[in-house]
Amino acid sequence: MSILVDQETRVIVQGITGSEGRFHTERMLEYGTKVVAGMTPGKGGQEVLGVPVFDTIAQVLTRMEADASVIFVPPAGAADAIMEAAASGLKVVVCITEGIPVLDMARVRHFLNERQTVLIGPNCPGIISPGQTKLGIMPGPIHKPGRIGVVSRSGTLTYEVVDQLTRAGLGQSTCIGIGGDPIIGQNFLDILKLFKEDDQTDAVVLIGEIGGRAEEDAAQYVKVDFNKPVFGFIAGRTAPPGRRMGHAGAIISGKSGTAADKIAALKNAGIHVVENLGLLGETVKHTLKL
Repeated sequence: MSILVDQETRVIVQGITGSEGRFHTERMLEYGTKVVAGMTPGKGGQEVLGVPVFDTIAQVLTRMEADASVIFVPPAGAADAIMEAAASGLKVVVCITEGIPVLDMARVRHFLNERQTVLIGPNCPGIISPGQTKLGIMPGPIHKPGRIGVVSRSGTLTYEVVDQLTRAGLGQSTCIGIGGDPIIGQNFLDILKLFKEDDQTDAVVLIGEIGGRAEEDAAQYVKVDFNKPVFGFIAGRTAPPGRRMGHAGAIISGKSGTAADKIAALKNAGIHVVENLGLLGETVKHTLKL
């Protein structure tokens, strides 16, 4: 089982005619993802890798059914792309785009408050249910079907953790990169609630980083209402205050958002905190006695 997407999820690729959209659509098709259509304004009537292209999502939905979209649209148009997908009633929208203005995402956040669409991202690698489907840019070969959920603010660290789990003989139920921007769709708390209800997820690995309160809020939820083992790692322990580190949301402001505060919160919640990322896979395996 998996959360949010599975082998039956029917996907539209927004921005399929661009170089990034085309490249990653090919990878998704190779993985077995059901890409039913592409969408780029003004490019309707074409085909990309055998996938029909339409001018709007509304046009797609008059011809076929779809459940989700993946967005490879430049920053200036990405917010509108998210809102178009949500207005069309798609259940899951994954936005890969990096560099969307914060004000644009504030408008998106307000727009989504009135709708049921689940947004993953932006500035994220996407979501993959190993052996079933992937929506985004995660490298398929390092993943293995299993029972460990992974949720992370960092795309690169997601790949590192997944590779370690796979090498340790542990597969993953679902892996999600939620993105590192100040305003995103799903946060740690949202994903943990889904993993809690998934009877095929036995434990969760949570990869956080400096900035914001997302990890502290997740820790409080785990302490009070999460009954599965959680393993955590916080990136950015050596980051100086006031300096952005990679992600727009990874910045320490004043006395909040530090790695030390986040690690303390995770430990206080009973989360197994791994301070050496290179040992995470083996730590999970040893602790769970798998």
